[in-house]
Amino acid sequence: QVQLVESGGGLVEAGGSLRLSCAASGRTFSSYAMGWFRQAPGKEREFVATISRNGGTTYYTDSVKGRFTISRDNAQNTVALQMNSLQPEDTAVYYCAARNLVTATTPNLYKYWGQGTQVTVSL
Repeated sequence: QVQLVESGGGLVEAGGSLRLSCAASGRTFSSYAMGWFRQAPGKEREFVATISRNGGTTYYTDSVKGRFTISRDNAQNTVALQMNSLQPEDTAVYYCAARNLVTATTPNLYKYWGQGTQVTVSL
């Protein structure tokens, strides 16, 4: 089992940057693929990015490609999401999630979730 705690959200102007971090408990962090998802008010939770267990493979939703970067540090049990060139449409609660073995882009394939961190991008 793993527990996840996100941090780093906040209010930023359009064009700005934020770095989200997710700290995981447990000694088997490297056995989990990690993902970032987001949920805007009135919308379903959507995939943002995912990273494989060793960090060698990453996937992004099209709307964040070239702006967001997912990374992980297995020694520190953390996964990060660097978000640049933020736009108002990026406003949402951002969640990190973990699943055993391979990456996935579907939320219901992830077993463990953090509590979320709010990102608000103003004009």
